[in-house]
Amino acid sequence: MDDLLYKVALTRIPQVGPLLAQQLVAYCGGPAAVFQATARELRRVPGIGEQRARFIAGGDALQLAEAELGLLEQHGIDFLFFLDEHYPERLRSLPNAPLALYYKGAVSLNHLRTVGVVGTRKPSAFGVAATEQLIEGLQAYQPLIISGLAYGIDGAAHRHALQQGLPTLGVLGHGLGHLYPAAHRRLAQDMLEQGGLLTEFPFFTKPEREFFPMRNRIVAGLCDALVVVESPREGGSIITAEMANNYHRDVFAFPGRVHEKVSEGCNWLIKTHRASLIESAEDLAQLLRWESPVESQEQQLSLFDCLSEEEKVIVDLLRANDKLHIDRLTYESRMPSAALAAVLLNLECQGLVKVLPGKRYVLVR
Repeated sequence: MDDLLYKVALTRIPQVGPLLAQQLVAYCGGPAAVFQATARELRRVPGIGEQRARFIAGGDALQLAEAELGLLEQHGIDFLFFLDEHYPERLRSLPNAPLALYYKGAVSLNHLRTVGVVGTRKPSAFGVAATEQLIEGLQAYQPLIISGLAYGIDGAAHRHALQQGLPTLGVLGHGLGHLYPAAHRRLAQDMLEQGGLLTEFPFFTKPEREFFPMRNRIVAGLCDALVVVESPREGGSIITAEMANNYHRDVFAFPGRVHEKVSEGCNWLIKTHRASLIESAEDLAQLLRWESPVESQEQQLSLFDCLSEEEKVIVDLLRANDKLHIDRLTYESRMPSAALAAVLLNLECQGLVKVLPGKRYVLVR
């Protein structure tokens, strides 16, 4: 039986969240082994209990998974299990990482630079303008813009990213068989061509209030930097900012007028040192120590002239691709493994290449 079926089935066990499911996989030795275990064996896993052990052993989750797989294939949706190579690396290290993700889109979830942009559903004219100016200023740095596809700042961030030619990812608090809010259906469709939609919920899962904090942790975890544009003190964006801080992400906020409710959250984040104050995209880029595109290009050209022919081949391959696995580099470069390892080491020493988890390489300048 296809291993993918067992992975999907793990997500369909009632009252088994990501942490407990990961314990099951670790205890049993793999997704397939979970469903090959007896109820008696499953009861030994802390937190499973009699009822869930019987459900797993009875095969009901596998039947639900078969139906889910049919929907994924029909709608062109990718299923990303936390052990899979293409699962987002930024999420994999989180203590409460989603067990699996459902993704539809055209952008890599391991994009070189990622910026989350969040805020109130009822922004002021200043908030919308600040969002648009931020996105416009970031265009030269080509980050992936991440938000939650909600009304207000979220929608403005996605929409302006598309206008600026930037990839943008919407993280959903429901399955891909629904779209909330419905008014953003056209926006979501446009995003599929220049970004994507991501969720941890099965296809027909409806939006529920308790799902949105779960959505927020994915936004916080996926971004290198989170920007809160405008938010009241008790807004969901403040929760997302707290999560981002807990994940050791860089958090930024635009200051607003004192005593205006829509600015209370951002001002509080700045005042309590939970966010760094920014007024522009350039502030963000400087605080993140991103090189300006002109400086980066000049340095690349200068360094490129000093490279060996073998090093130039690898740099060209990495420049043409977002990230490449060592096996793909071996195949594309036609170099012997030992020679390729030496070339990659030299490029790392020069600060041109960085190795990522999973033996993947990326060009850093």
